[in-house]
This record gives sequence, structure tokens and C-alpha cells, in this order.
Amino acid sequence: MKKIVTLSLIGASALSLVAGAASAQTWNHNGGGRWQSINERQAMLDRRIDQGIRSGQLNRREAVRLRTEFRQIARMETRYRQNGLSNWERADLDRRFDRLSMQIRGERRDNQMGYGYGAEHHRR
Repeated sequence: MKKIVTLSLIGASALSLVAGAASAQTWNHNGGGRWQSINERQAMLDRRIDQGIRSGQLNRREAVRLRTEFRQIARMETRYRQNGLSNWERADLDRRFDRLSMQIRGERRDNQMGYGYGAEHHRR
């Protein structure tokens, strides 16, 4: 019985450590499985959009749509941060980042070539 209680306490302690870390950072589901701050995650998503534009994997319409979604999330983060981020707000931002990340991946892989340095090469 002592083992079960001890294991339960260890599990509860581990959960509280994870919850504390999650309040400061978000888990990067798509980019290597490490903890990232919100700002790091935003910078990574911004770079992925830029790379898609430069490579021609994103056409103009896709890039505009992704940038608009990115700016909306950034504005929402600014509103959330005015009174400090709650756990719910942090989780909401994380879900929105996840969705945007999936949209970027999908648009870059849909073979609709757009403008960018590699676009003319891929249209042949």
C-alpha cells in the first residue's frame, strides 16, 4: 500500500512540474518535440511562411491568408497579455498555433506553385 501512495505522490509531483513548465512555455508538436516559448513559436511559424514564399511552395493567395491568420493570433496574444496570460489563454494560443502550423504544412505541400525564387523552375 505504501508503494501505491508513494507512486501516486510522485505522479502528482510530476504533473505539477509539467503544468508549471507549460505555463511558461508551449510544447512544439511539430518541430522537434521540445518546449518553446510563445515568441519562439511565433518566430518559427513566421520563418516557415517566409520559406514557403521564397521557395515558391506558397502562392500569393496562400501567403496572404496565412499572414492574416498569423497577425490575428498575434493581436489576440497582445490582448491576452494585457492582464497576464491565464492557463486557458495560453492553451488557446497553443491550439491556434497548432492549427496555423498544419495550415502552413498543407499549403506548402499542395503543389500550387506561387511566386518566389524557385517558382519559375517548378512550373515547367
